[in-house]
Amino acid sequence: MQTRFGPVFAALSLLTFSAVAPVAAVSQPTHGIAMYGEPALPQDFAHLPHTNPDAPKGGRIVQGEVGSFDSLNPHILKGNTPWQLQYLAYEGLMGRSWDEPFTLYGLLAESIEVDEARSWVEFTLRPEARFSDGSPVTVEDVLWSFETLGTIGHPRYHGTWARVAKAEAVGARTVRFTFTAPDRELPLILGLRPVLKKAQWEGVDFAESGTSVIPIASAPYVVDRFEAGRSVVLKRNPDYWGRDLPFMRGQANLDEIRMEFFGDSTAMFEAFTAGLLTTMRETSANAWNTRYDFPAVQAGEVVKSEIPHRRPSGITGFVMNQRNPLFADWRVREAMIHAFNFEYIAQVVNDGQEPRITSYFSNSELAMQPGAATGREAEFLAPFADSLTPGTLEGYTLPASDGSVANRRNMRAAMALLADAGWQVDDGGVLRNAEGVPFEFTILIRQGARNIPAITEIYAEALNRLGMQVTITQIDSAQYTERTNAFDFDVTHYTRGLSLSPGAEQRLYWGSDAAETPGSRNWMGVQSPAIDALIERLLTSTERADFVAATRALDRVLTAGRHVVPFWFTDRARIAHDAALKYPDTLPAYGDWIGFQPDVWWYAE
Repeated sequence: MQTRFGPVFAALSLLTFSAVAPVAAVSQPTHGIAMYGEPALPQDFAHLPHTNPDAPKGGRIVQGEVGSFDSLNPHILKGNTPWQLQYLAYEGLMGRSWDEPFTLYGLLAESIEVDEARSWVEFTLRPEARFSDGSPVTVEDVLWSFETLGTIGHPRYHGTWARVAKAEAVGARTVRFTFTAPDRELPLILGLRPVLKKAQWEGVDFAESGTSVIPIASAPYVVDRFEAGRSVVLKRNPDYWGRDLPFMRGQANLDEIRMEFFGDSTAMFEAFTAGLLTTMRETSANAWNTRYDFPAVQAGEVVKSEIPHRRPSGITGFVMNQRNPLFADWRVREAMIHAFNFEYIAQVVNDGQEPRITSYFSNSELAMQPGAATGREAEFLAPFADSLTPGTLEGYTLPASDGSVANRRNMRAAMALLADAGWQVDDGGVLRNAEGVPFEFTILIRQGARNIPAITEIYAEALNRLGMQVTITQIDSAQYTERTNAFDFDVTHYTRGLSLSPGAEQRLYWGSDAAETPGSRNWMGVQSPAIDALIERLLTSTERADFVAATRALDRVLTAGRHVVPFWFTDRARIAHDAALKYPDTLPAYGDWIGFQPDVWWYAE
C-alpha cells in the first residue's frame, strides 16, 4: 500500500480574474477523498486492489455468533442486533477502501466536493442509485436519514450531526452539509452514514422498530428471512443497482450469508466441526494449535488460513468503571494491573504465543514511543502537565511478572499502591479504607464468551488475595448490552478496535461528553481535558507529522491513565473455513477486518 500525505487537494484549479487580480483556489468534485493527501486510486480505477474482479458469483457462507438478537435495526439504541447487519445490509454515499488508512470512493454518490478548509461538503448522487425495492435514492432520503440518525438514532450518530450547521439540497441530485467549524474528518464520516428510505418510516416510530420493520436500504444484500434470536439469512439482491461499479467489482460475491446464534462458544465450535457452520474465527492460539485436527481438517474439506494485518492493536482487557469511586484513584487502577498475572495467564490460555498490548495504538507507527515524550508530542502534552497521571510525560511501562502462579513481586507492589491510596487489610484479611468500608465489586461477563470466564477466575483469585471482595456475574447477551449501555457495571471485559486513521470515534470512545451519554463507548467513564484536546488536535491537524504526534500523545494519556487491564493482541486473524470458500491473494492493510469476510470472499468448488 502506498500512502501519500500532505496538504489536501494541493492541485486545486486556479482562476485568474485579471492580470492583477488575486488567484483564488477553487474546489472541484472528485471521485474520492482521503483524510490526508489524495486517494491512492485514480478516477478510472478498475477495482479495489484487495478484491478479485473475476470472482464467481454464487454459493453461501454460514457464520456463527454467540448471543442473541431482538432487533433488525442496527441504527438505534434499543435492542440487540446482529453486529454484521450494519455493514452488510446498508451502504452510504461513499465506500471505504480498507487498504488505505482512511480513504473513501464514490458509492451512492458519484462525486464529493469540499473546500480547502473542509468547512462544507457536497455529495452528488448517481442517477442510477436505487433502494432494494427499485425506487430511486433521492436527496430527500439522504437529508432525512442523516437528520433522523443524528437526532433519534443511536447516540453514536449524534455527535456528528451536532457539528452540522446546515443541511440542504443544492441541486436535483446534490446535497450540501455546512459545518459549525472546519473539520477534516467530517466529510468522510458523513460519506459513510447509511442512507435509508424516508417513505418507509412515515407513521412508524424509528426508535422502536425492533424486528417488526426491516429498514429498506440500497446495499447488495437484503434480509431474506430470520428466526428471532436464532438466525438471520441475507440474500444477494440480483437487481442490486451498483453491481457494475468499479468499487464493487469483486465484492458481494456470495448468494447467501447466514448468521447462526449460539448460547456459548463451545456450542458454536461443535456446530462448526459438525459442518453446520462453514467458517470460524479462532481467537485462541492454543485452540488453533490443538483443536483444529478434526476429520474435516484432516480430509482437506476445512482449511486453516492466517490473515496478517498492519492495524493498531487496539485495547482489550478488563475495563474499570471510574463512575464507581473505588476506581477513581490511579493508584488503585495500577494495583489492579499489577495483580493481573499476564505472563502466567497468557501461557495458560494461548501458550504465551500472543504479545501483550503495550498501548492502545501499539503495533503501528501511531503508538507512543518508549521513554519520555519529546518534540511535538511533548509540546502537545505540556499545557496539561499538572493534571497528567504519573508516567505520561516521563514514560510508562506495564509491569511484568516472572510467570509463576504466585506473582509475588507484583502482588507486593499492588499492596503498596493500595496502602498509598488509603486501603489496608484488617485482621480478617479484608481490604478496607479508613472508614472501614470494604473493597468489594463485581466483574460482569457475558455468557458464552470463550476464555473470558477462565481468565476472570484466575484474576479474581489474585484480587481476593489482596483482600478485595470480588464477585463474578455472568449474564446473557441482551442483559449485558442493556447494562453496559447504562454503564451499570464495576469491571467488565472490554475491546476497542482502532484504525490507522483515528478520528471522531475517539470522542465516543473516551471523550468527556461521552462519559455521560448512555450507549457511548466510554465505558471507563474517563473525563480528561487532555484527552479532549488531543482528540481535537488529531482531528484538526493538516500535516501528517502533527497528526502522528497528537495520536502518540493521546496514546500516552490513555495508557498511563491505567483505565484498562490489558490482555494481548494478535497480528493475524486465524480463520478455519470450508475449502470452497476463497479470498484474494492480495490482502488489505487492515487484514481480516470490516469489509473482508464475507465481503470479498467467494465460493468455488
